[in-house]
Parts: sequence; C-alpha cells; structure tokens
Amino acid sequence: MTFNDIFKSSFLDKITAISPFDMVLTLVLAFCIGLFIFYVYKKTFQGVMFSSSFGVTLIALTMITAEVILAVTSNVVLSLGMVGALSIVRFRTAIKEPLDIAFLFWSIAAGIILAAGMIPLAVIGSVVIGLILIVFVNKKTYKTPYIFVLSCTDSNSENKAVSVLNEYCEKTVIKSKSVQNNLIEVNLEIRLKDEKTDFINDIVNIPGVNSAILVSYNGEYMG
Repeated sequence: MTFNDIFKSSFLDKITAISPFDMVLTLVLAFCIGLFIFYVYKKTFQGVMFSSSFGVTLIALTMITAEVILAVTSNVVLSLGMVGALSIVRFRTAIKEPLDIAFLFWSIAAGIILAAGMIPLAVIGSVVIGLILIVFVNKKTYKTPYIFVLSCTDSNSENKAVSVLNEYCEKTVIKSKSVQNNLIEVNLEIRLKDEKTDFINDIVNIPGVNSAILVSYNGEYMG
C-alpha cells in the first residue's frame, strides 16, 4: 500500500448532490423563519436597551446553520471536519437576558430541521413556539413595581409623604432608609393602583420634602 492509497477513501467520493432548487428553497425558508424569530423577539423584548444587531444575528444564525447542515449531510468526511472545526470555536459575548438563550437555540434548531428536510416541522414548530412566547412573555400577572425615592428634612414630613403615597399604592415596601443631619432619604418599592403619577406633585409640595423621585424597576422581582 502506497502513501497515496492511505488517503484514497470511498468516503471522499460519496458526496450527495444537492440540487440548486433545494439550496435556494432551504435558504429562503431559513430567512423567513429567521425573520419570524426576529419579529417574536422584538414583540417579547422586555430589557432596558433593544439591540437590533441581536435580531439580525437571529436571522443570520438560522441561515448559516441551515447552510452548514446542508454541507454536512452531503459528505461524511466533511461532517467530521466540521465537528472538529466547530469544537475549537469559543463565543465570548455575554448573554444579558435569559430569554435570549432560547431565541439563539430556536434559530439554530430551526436551521438544522430545515436543512434536514423536515420543512413542516420547522414551519409549524416555529409558529407554535412564537405564539407561546408572545402570549406568556407579554402576559402580566403582576403590578409593575416602581422605586420611590423620598428626600425630606424631618420625620413629620416623611410620615405625611408616606400617608399620601399609601392612598395611591396597593403595596409599599421600605428597601432602605438613611438618616443624616436634617436629611432623611427613604427608598420604597411601590405598586401603583393605576398608572397615574400626579401624586408625586402633591408629595413635593409637602413642607419639609426636598425631592420625590419615581423610577421604573426593570430588574428581577417576584410577582
């Protein structure tokens, strides 16, 4: 056996031909599903800053995955090489929102299923997943929490401000309180009865109140 015979393998000749129609159809469907995933991501986004680049990444990831799987299914040796190449790739971008992981996995899974030829599963599954995310993510079973920051000079003005606050809130919880010379600062988590915030003006007009600040809270919280 010569040195050239070692590299001669029947696997190299077993390349499944993929028609141009199948390629175009897979990529077009991958683009459409990726666009749908981007639409669902945009509708369900609840973070602080919306990143349009991440939405475009979802579209590109669906198409790239479909393209890679098409190449892998055409040749056994290429599939082994692709596994080795992808095993050394390291992604350093931090995922800020836990739900973003689901969208990334959804894009990859949709690309794999499309390239595998299971088009009905990819289309119907994506529609069902999208509807479930839109319904459950946008469904609020709790009152939106706010952080209320009160700065006043004495306990009398503090009590008056809190009493006014209780009239417009369903729930008030003291998070922190700091007392200095002629200065009291209180941070409260509140749940408003409605979205009206005119009571802030009434609190500021109380004698002894220096400032009243209402901030929307976007962190993790329990309902």
